Amino acid sequence: MKQSKPGAGKPIFLLSLVTLLTVFGLWFASSNAYTFLKGYLLFKTGQVEAEAYEESNIAEIQSKGEQVEEVQDAPLYPVRPEEGENIGDLIIPKLEAKLPIYHGTDEDELAKGVGHYAGSVLPGENDNSILSGHRDTVFRKLGEVGKGDLLVVITAAGEFTYKVRNVRIVDADDRTVIVPKPKATLTLSTCYPFDFIGNAPERYILVADLVSTK
Repeated sequence: MKQSKPGAGKPIFLLSLVTLLTVFGLWFASSNAYTFLKGYLLFKTGQVEAEAYEESNIAEIQSKGEQVEEVQDAPLYPVRPEEGENIGDLIIPKLEAKLPIYHGTDEDELAKGVGHYAGSVLPGENDNSILSGHRDTVFRKLGEVGKGDLLVVITAAGEFTYKVRNVRIVDADDRTVIVPKPKATLTLSTCYPFDFIGNAPERYILVADLVSTK
């Protein structure tokens, strides 16, 4: 009777393992799991970076209850950004999160961070500046942010701090989210409910007024 040589089964085992890992890698890279993990890591990295934001600045700004009167003699952004361009960072002190903002709200931008709705003004400008993000990645804890909390946007034009004035839950097709505003406003939007599986039917909206510029 012919006996198999010791270790003869190892090449077959290794080949099977490599094949299994390759198939898993292809599935992972093409599925929502990849997007979720990338967004989760982005959120966690942002938490570390945002810890450097001084608490004294937050306390000072929170003591201000009135919206600043924004007078813009010269344009804040002489050159308008291109689609897909990184235009700054969004800091959410309540979540200790710092997230990159990209101009545009296509999936390419939302996969990398927070998207700026190209049809709205840029942060710091008068009117309504709209930012969107996925509820299961960069905005996974946005439900913890509410009235009175701060939102800070840092761009090439400066540092703009907004205080949340209103929290809304609206239908996914509600167009009142993007209407013009008489003063500098920041609107954050994400899908809702946060634990909904599939295409969520509603949107969680934060409406914030500009209270400080640097």
